[in-house]
Amino acid sequence: MSTVAPADRERASILRLRGVERHFNEGASRLTVLSGADFDLYPGELVALAAPSGAGKSTLLQIAGLLEKPDEGEVIIAGRAAGKLSDADRTAIRRVQIGFVYQFHHLLGEFSALENVVIPQLIRGLSKPVATQRAMQLLNYMRVKERASHRPSELSGGEQQRVAIARAVANAPRLLLADEPTGNLDPTTAGYVFDGLTRLVRASKLGALIATHNHDLAARMDRRITLQGGKVVELE
Repeated sequence: MSTVAPADRERASILRLRGVERHFNEGASRLTVLSGADFDLYPGELVALAAPSGAGKSTLLQIAGLLEKPDEGEVIIAGRAAGKLSDADRTAIRRVQIGFVYQFHHLLGEFSALENVVIPQLIRGLSKPVATQRAMQLLNYMRVKERASHRPSELSGGEQQRVAIARAVANAPRLLLADEPTGNLDPTTAGYVFDGLTRLVRASKLGALIATHNHDLAARMDRRITLQGGKVVELE
């Protein structure tokens, strides 16, 4: 069950999709992926996006993360309508408000775990001492602080993904979007990674939308949604 009281939801929504449409032309045919999709995500909430391959999970995440524009409808991030903004404005919102975690960690191989978490903060304009202190706090929170000086190739798969999560939230975003973040991990390691992610979401009041095929992890989240006929549908 969601941690946000119903009366607070209208005010508290971090991500709101309203009437989102996304279509692709394939020769003379038109493929509809999203058709009037509506969805709300709230602070401190983890929502599992569980749908078959090809149902549109990645498209939904791309649109929610302002990486792709909807053909129709609106995407509202922390109260700001963002679906139709310029590319520059959308990039500015992504840099501050949204963190991304993917199935593959995409850490920079030539840098240490600590440096991978520091770099996004430097790009945003924080000083190196401040960025380093926050990076160490996040690595400690994800229980990989003792691996801070190690490069990605020296880390296990679970450690790499925990560093990737720390990097994703380094700039204190309001929204976290994850696409199969434990897809390459064994069940035990996936559980450790998910536990760390849950701690971060609860403590920071992030809203997290997580696409996953892992039914056990999906069952541990506050809500589960799927895509049917291009619409977002709540699962029991």
